[in-house]
Amino acid sequence: MLEAMPEAFVLFKTEPTHEREVYLTLAGHNDVKEVHALYGEFDLLVRISSPTSKELSVLLMDSFRRITGVKETQTLIAVGA
Repeated sequence: MLEAMPEAFVLFKTEPTHEREVYLTLAGHNDVKEVHALYGEFDLLVRISSPTSKELSVLLMDSFRRITGVKETQTLIAVGA
């Protein structure tokens, strides 16, 4: 049986006027599967997938938080049934 790749949904709050810059940076990332602009408390919703849980953690802890213009993130880890 094939195991699904680890997946997460990340909500992003950006610094004012940085929404587009952050959107384009995320959209160009290999592990990002979807990026959506939002209206409301958060500015962006991103679905990411990574080959391993460890690589997913590195993306969440290091890569995405270092993007210029990212103010805050909230991560939701998807769990397979």
